[in-house]
Amino acid sequence: MPERTKFLLSDDQIPTAWVNVLPLLKEPLDPPLDPATRKPIGPEALAQIFPMSLLEQEFSPLPEIDIPGEVLDIYRLWRPTPLYRARRLEKALDTPARIYYKYEGVSPAGSHKPNTAVAQAYYNKQAGIKRLSTETGAGQWGSALALACRMFGLECTVYMVKVSHEQKPYRRMLMNTWGAEVFASPSTRTEAGRAVLAAHPDSPGSLGIAISEAVEDAATHADTNYALGSVLNHVMLHQTVIGQEAKQQMALAGDSPDVVIGCFGGGSNFAGIALPYVPDKLNGSAVRLVAVEPAACPSLTRGKYTYDFGDTAKLTPLLKMYTLGHDFVPPGIHAGGLRYHGASPLLSRLLKDGVIEARAYTQLPVFEAAVKFAQTEGILPAPESSHAIRAVFEEAEAARQEGKPRAILFCLSGHGHFDLASYDAYLNGRLQDFEHPGAAIAEAMEALP
Repeated sequence: MPERTKFLLSDDQIPTAWVNVLPLLKEPLDPPLDPATRKPIGPEALAQIFPMSLLEQEFSPLPEIDIPGEVLDIYRLWRPTPLYRARRLEKALDTPARIYYKYEGVSPAGSHKPNTAVAQAYYNKQAGIKRLSTETGAGQWGSALALACRMFGLECTVYMVKVSHEQKPYRRMLMNTWGAEVFASPSTRTEAGRAVLAAHPDSPGSLGIAISEAVEDAATHADTNYALGSVLNHVMLHQTVIGQEAKQQMALAGDSPDVVIGCFGGGSNFAGIALPYVPDKLNGSAVRLVAVEPAACPSLTRGKYTYDFGDTAKLTPLLKMYTLGHDFVPPGIHAGGLRYHGASPLLSRLLKDGVIEARAYTQLPVFEAAVKFAQTEGILPAPESSHAIRAVFEEAEAARQEGKPRAILFCLSGHGHFDLASYDAYLNGRLQDFEHPGAAIAEAMEALP
């Protein structure tokens, strides 16, 4: 019998509820604060740019939240996604480790992002909203929201980080094809963008700046709401379909992971694969949950756990999270989706409590791992996802040196078909490595509220 390499679920095995770990925390999350008064705010303070249905999920005490039928109908276009055993990679690495990957690149947008984009578009449509504004780094989130808005008949405006807007034009074209308008950020369309350009005319942009522009856009138009692709609790919630499916598929493989790995920018990819394992971890499981970020933007591994703004222009509430400072603009690495100064408050708390762990890599070894993966498994991974692959290599090498097998599960959160310019730069020796810019981080830390 040939060895099995893929594990598939049927349509009726798509999860029908999202997993909420907020009720499992030892202490409640520190609440968002009003930046003017420094007093806690509730859902009502955010109702200007979010529908109440999503705000209820943001603060929900329920362990599970049902997925609406209309959302499930769209999920069925690509869900359940496949789980693969990376047998060729195992052989190439000469490791006793068993490596599995959950592949989210089969979605129409090519990543895990539609899991929350579809849900957010649905709830905004139900609330009577006509248009959504958002930011995007590498373009994965912008693509997903453009698709979701098209599905529900909403207009979509995307502020795309300028360096990615230039590096990844085909992502912009994809968003345009689905009907979205896309602007390089910082732009001249908003006060926030104009302020950045006045101070730094050559700014490469950042997710913090793009968030400021999108929030301002939503706050100044009555028919428009804001949609965020990461960081907030309801986004983490919607992504848990990934890990729930992976659990079923690991059972089909007759295995269970010793370590679960995902890349980390704001938290959505890592949350999707890892949060469904948090109840097991809290109940005594030895499974390790590893978040992997770029060394050029090391929020979890070098940041400070404190209250900070989620954006550069200080338009958002203050959130308790690991942060490099809202003024921090990371170098223009090719993993544009991981260039965020902060982190999910929920995942920040889990890191603070020792439930999850974090590590960081520079981009040259990340691309080295990505190419090796593509050459063995055949899938060209997104630069963001490739950070997880680098950690897989490290875990596989540890298993080889120890002579002890271990099961490794990671989320391959997207394909790299729109990132070929990045691969070209790497293969031709033009890609630069970036360590964390200590002086820039120190300067940004001085502006913490």
